[in-house]
Amino acid sequence: MADRIRVALADDHQLVIEGLRGLLSSEPDIEVVAVAADGDAMLIAIEQYRPDVAVLDLQMPVRDGASCLREIRRRALPVRVLVLTAFSDGESIQSALEGGADGFALKTAPPRQTVDAIRQVGQGNLVFPPAARKWLQGHRPGQESPPDLSSREWEVLELAAKGLSNQQIAEALTVSENTIKFHLQNIFQKLGVSNRTEAAGYYFRVRKPSTQ
Repeated sequence: MADRIRVALADDHQLVIEGLRGLLSSEPDIEVVAVAADGDAMLIAIEQYRPDVAVLDLQMPVRDGASCLREIRRRALPVRVLVLTAFSDGESIQSALEGGADGFALKTAPPRQTVDAIRQVGQGNLVFPPAARKWLQGHRPGQESPPDLSSREWEVLELAAKGLSNQQIAEALTVSENTIKFHLQNIFQKLGVSNRTEAAGYYFRVRKPSTQ
């Protein structure tokens, strides 16, 4: 199938790799094209196989997931990244956000949630589970205040933070997709961020008082 989501998996536990590969093998719209046991091997796999989604464990030998994620972004490799980890602590969540992950999933969650997260990230949506959102909402810098966004920009930011694509936001607000792109560019500039993930992290830390 030409429209399959091509996935590369990186985890240093063979049991996790085989479990994920088996889980995804029954999904008609997802294809595992490469596996790796460390971050360096994952970078090589991404260069060679050009997957749509890279699923990264944070704790791996040689080069860990956080370092691999930063390198992916530094090289501007055309791949979306889902961080899959057993840890829902603040450090792991912050590492994923600051690295520019497109999604964050927990190994302790039901397997279907992981499959859905891969699919959502592959479709260009942001995916952060309730645990990540709760942590972000509880860690707002004391001196940080809401940015000067218009009401419409807040609407766009909220929907983007919830994981909606540009097209879905446009449909929800009954405007064109180009209008949403324009709003997002302004939002990024006002927030001082460079991508949707950073904007979503900002939204969950500092939300417009009326939306709380």
